[in-house]
Amino acid sequence: MIETLTLSIVIPAKNEAATIGGLILQLVNCYPQAEVIVVDDGSTDQTATIATSAGATVIRHPYSKGNGAAIKTGVRHAKGDLLVFMDADGQHHPADIQLLLDKLNEGYDMVVGARQAGSQASMGRGLANGFYNRLASYVTGQKVEDLTSGFRIAKRSLFAKFLSLLPNGFSYPTTSTMAFFRAGYAVAYVPIHAAQRQGKSHIKPLQDGIRFLLIIFKIGTLYSPLKLFLPISASVFITGLCYYGYTYLSDGRFTNMSALMFTTALIIFMVGLVSEQITQLMYVDTEQDRHAGQ
Repeated sequence: MIETLTLSIVIPAKNEAATIGGLILQLVNCYPQAEVIVVDDGSTDQTATIATSAGATVIRHPYSKGNGAAIKTGVRHAKGDLLVFMDADGQHHPADIQLLLDKLNEGYDMVVGARQAGSQASMGRGLANGFYNRLASYVTGQKVEDLTSGFRIAKRSLFAKFLSLLPNGFSYPTTSTMAFFRAGYAVAYVPIHAAQRQGKSHIKPLQDGIRFLLIIFKIGTLYSPLKLFLPISASVFITGLCYYGYTYLSDGRFTNMSALMFTTALIIFMVGLVSEQITQLMYVDTEQDRHAGQ
């Protein structure tokens, strides 16, 4: 049973001195047997000192490597059978961990806290996350309720298999979710309410806006590249076909532009096909070891 397994709580933190102490005290009170790991990602304030005083095991990066890098460091040092990931900025409530544990006990491999209406920091971010969720649901064929939530629990033996795939930046939730779906593991969502973060956000609108656009392509290429490339290829091919019909009816000829569109459509399709094969190779070991980690 899940209840007999040990728990490690991994918290990436950068300049979160205002909130980290209170969060750790709550975690220690609610889960006294759990291992609490704070990965200080190059903070310039007293985050590490306060976290240590509150009772956490603190691992320090000499400079900021990124949120995903902090997650990977935490996983490598964790000793628990189950891993809980949560933010240090006060958005996630320690009491909600039990909701994730209860759901995991139903036979899932990873459970994600899905933020409900009113939990998003801004309307723009809420709309963006909604778009990501719909796109991820399309490529996986499963309902994805919160693709970018950083509040989740997973079996360490399974999560550790995907460390090499995780980026060092902020999109580790996207990558880990898609990797679990792609490998055939069971993922569930439980509704939570995330509070407004305390302190200054590390998100940069312009830089991270571009990064989030890249996430859209990462979603497709991590799971099933053909689901991304095939519609693009088909669109280019249909455009070329329509243009050929127009030039044939108006001038009675086949133009170079039509040829270029047909060729481009073929190239896009072939890139998607090759990507599909590469993606399959990325997960072959995980597929073979699926039952070994359960």
